[in-house]
Amino acid sequence: VSTSHLQLAAFALGTVGWILCTVSMGIVEWRVWHVDNTTIISSGIAWVGIWKVCFISYLHVSPGYKEQFCHKFSGYDSSIPHEIYAAQGLLLVAMFMGLLGLTATIFALRNVCMGIAHKTLIARFFLVGGCFYVFAGLCVLIPVSWNFYSVTHNQSIAFPPSYYMPPSPVVQEAGAAIPIGIVAVILLLLSGTFSLSYRLPGTADTITK
Repeated sequence: VSTSHLQLAAFALGTVGWILCTVSMGIVEWRVWHVDNTTIISSGIAWVGIWKVCFISYLHVSPGYKEQFCHKFSGYDSSIPHEIYAAQGLLLVAMFMGLLGLTATIFALRNVCMGIAHKTLIARFFLVGGCFYVFAGLCVLIPVSWNFYSVTHNQSIAFPPSYYMPPSPVVQEAGAAIPIGIVAVILLLLSGTFSLSYRLPGTADTITK
């Protein structure tokens, strides 16, 4: 047990990173658009996520929704930029890979705490878990950095008319999902590094001798 303190920390960091990855995937505030035409977008602010776009409207623009209007993206919307579709797929992969990393780490820590003597097997599960963590972190890093690049360059999106969205904002800024995703990347990569650093008891003494 005394040789696996970093791996226990890896499990804690990986758990928080995986939760933040899931949270960022569900938040609509990836890109915050400020528009000058408030005829339909009453507040002048629209939120562009990876699954849908939303804004506040005091007009009846959608059945049953007189204030908040949301339009979900579909695979048939060719005008939606590639970074949004990439984020959908990569974040789903990251969530699955992070879950596998947590499972492998839990199994290895269970064997450590119960004193099971299969040391090589324990090391392999820490190695596998670390690889899953690192891969999950990279899968989150790509869409987060790609969408942040689009925000900083104020890139426009040619939404279909049914979205009631202008083709470009006056200015746009990064929403809450991007910093949450950045923290998730840091935690997942750290947890992967800690898991991969596991050494079998006695390895250091053997190397020294």
